[in-house]
Amino acid sequence: MQRPVRLAPSILSADFATLGAEVAAIDRAGADWIHVDVMDGHFVPNLTIGPAVIKALRPHSQKPFDVHLMIAPVDPYLAAFADAGADTISVHPESGPHLHRTLQAIKGLGRRAGVVLNPATPIAAVEPVLDLVDLVLVMSVNPGFGGQAFIPAVLPKIAALRRLIDCSGRAIDLEVDGGINRQTIGPVIAAGADAVVAGSASFDGGPAAYAQNLSALRRAADLARPGPDDGSLGW
Repeated sequence: MQRPVRLAPSILSADFATLGAEVAAIDRAGADWIHVDVMDGHFVPNLTIGPAVIKALRPHSQKPFDVHLMIAPVDPYLAAFADAGADTISVHPESGPHLHRTLQAIKGLGRRAGVVLNPATPIAAVEPVLDLVDLVLVMSVNPGFGGQAFIPAVLPKIAALRRLIDCSGRAIDLEVDGGINRQTIGPVIAAGADAVVAGSASFDGGPAAYAQNLSALRRAADLARPGPDDGSLGW
């Protein structure tokens, strides 16, 4: 059975001068999740926000906060992000010595656990911990900056992960982040993703354009979804 495509606008592309209002506006425009990119200037070459900002944003939306931690070491900060209001906490296998332990800690905090695979990180990195995973996030750019171009070479990885998740029988979300727009969302969905992160494609044009932006992305995603009889395991 197909799962609905979830749109997760990345607030990295929002107006940081009015971030609370931006989160509320993108929520009203039809976002399914609010994607929050956390960067430490060490694990990735950029600095963004921390738990205090997430806590301040939490009252502005009841939608799930999809928090992507690009920080190392990651374990000492998991509780702070959970307390701040993160619903899903996604981590990179490279951000700590024991991925299994990190995922156990996230689940122990009562949050959904995600694993993020960079373009060069193999699928094998997530296979041994699939029983602890609620979401796999495939990076279709190298993490650290918004506005990068989509890397088409990740499409076979998305398709392989779709097969792996389907065979597991687990309700694991398959999300893709990086260079997603009206042109690239179709191939990503056709490959098997059921959630997408879109930054500039969501926030371009200011609040008056947000609903139109998300509707266009959703239409493109729906057109790309394979039918039930195409031999693609329901995708």
